[in-house]
Amino acid sequence: MSFSNLGLSDKVLAAVAATGYTTPTPIQEQAIPHVLARRDVLGIAQTGTGKTAAFVLPMLTLLEKGRARARMPRTLILEPTRELAAQVKENFDKYGAGQKLNVALLIGGVSFGDQDSKLTRGVDVLIATPGRLLDHTERGGLLLTGVELLVIDEADRMLDMGFIPDIERICKLVPFTRQTLFFTATMPPEISRISETFLHNPERIEVSKPATTATGVSQFKVAGGREAHEKRELLRRLLRDAKDLNNAIIFCNRKREVAIVHKSLQKHGFSVGALHGDMDQSARTAALDQFRRGEIPLLVASDVAARGLDIPAVSHVFNYDVPHHADDYVHRIGRTGRAGRNGTAISIVSPLDNKSIAAIERLIGKTIPPAEGDYTVHSDSSEEGERPREHRAREGSREGSRGGRKRREREPRPAKAQAKEHVKEHAKENTRSAEREPRHARGGSRGGRPQAEAAAVAPTAPAQPSRVPSIGRPEPRRAQRDVESEPGDHSHLPAFLLRPVRARV
Repeated sequence: MSFSNLGLSDKVLAAVAATGYTTPTPIQEQAIPHVLARRDVLGIAQTGTGKTAAFVLPMLTLLEKGRARARMPRTLILEPTRELAAQVKENFDKYGAGQKLNVALLIGGVSFGDQDSKLTRGVDVLIATPGRLLDHTERGGLLLTGVELLVIDEADRMLDMGFIPDIERICKLVPFTRQTLFFTATMPPEISRISETFLHNPERIEVSKPATTATGVSQFKVAGGREAHEKRELLRRLLRDAKDLNNAIIFCNRKREVAIVHKSLQKHGFSVGALHGDMDQSARTAALDQFRRGEIPLLVASDVAARGLDIPAVSHVFNYDVPHHADDYVHRIGRTGRAGRNGTAISIVSPLDNKSIAAIERLIGKTIPPAEGDYTVHSDSSEEGERPREHRAREGSREGSRGGRKRREREPRPAKAQAKEHVKEHAKENTRSAEREPRHARGGSRGGRPQAEAAAVAPTAPAQPSRVPSIGRPEPRRAQRDVESEPGDHSHLPAFLLRPVRARV
């Protein structure tokens, strides 16, 4: 079957032909006729099956008639992340090149003023994340009463990110007579409840079993160590030994871990970018663009990149951290092996991940084999640069407490400390010369000591040994005086101020 048999308009067919596509995917073949017939659709399909085009193409056909009104969008598409929303807009720009449709993007990290100006001009297609959409509605700059078609994409990801209450609020703001398209990769109980609530007699389209992985993806696992530096060393070995690696996405569970792995790979000469939720939108977009163009072959990412991002030519996926939820594993490895291509997915499994990997194997219905090759982790790794900094700091403090004198002998003294020592030695020489003089020459009285002798009597605090600061907590406040903040030369002070006070008995 070809696209011409699905009922799409001539303009949409011409745009599809210009992109080079001739045969629709199973989800497109089954969903497009029902969308054009104005029926609700419940689409269940794994990532990489063409779900985005399954609703973009029929929406372009339906939107050829009608005109947008100010602050009242005609259609609404909800996406869980900024990247997915931007990707859907790119699809509208690509397939709707021959049409004069106003497409607006409401996502975080962009000023409200620019978005308000687009809404004021009138919007045919509004693509938004739930949080930013509700912000605009609460400010009074957006009305959803004119929405004719509502698309909820990546619904299972919405559930994982806690957006279900927002989705329920949004569904109450749009007309009851709307057409609703609901797409998901998995069907947990909560998603089933939501679909039954907001869909009216939907056409259920299931092109693959829920939570199944693509057949073109070769999956392997490698036993990792308990220490973080051991996992990073193992990751580098896997990257260097990988066959036919063109580019790869490395997934971590936490944003902090993304930053650490990214910095470690850069340190060891890898060309790598980073992508996580704490980055501003411009940095996230730049990292994705560089990865798509092949300027950087490696991308370290959190799960923000796991859902729905269309990067067709990803050859490898590495799970640096095994995902806590088994469904996330399916979405992660779905970044490779897209559009009929082959791909490779390798997971580093530490002893603490045994339960998670067992749940993943139960979900996908097969055992993940170990990777070929010797990837035994040597726990006595001597790579100082990859040891956790907090361990090095702890050892440094112990060394400073037990052998501080030896440390000071080995290390060169700071310049200020040398200067203070020079002043002290000079004062001692002056004192010895003054003691050789007669008493009357030195003044005789208690209050008339020379300034040099007073400087010798004044205590000089030794320089503090250097310490490695710890990670994750502020430095403790030191009770000692900061010597460096005090003047090194006390000759400008009167002698009686520097003379020690003697108690009278």
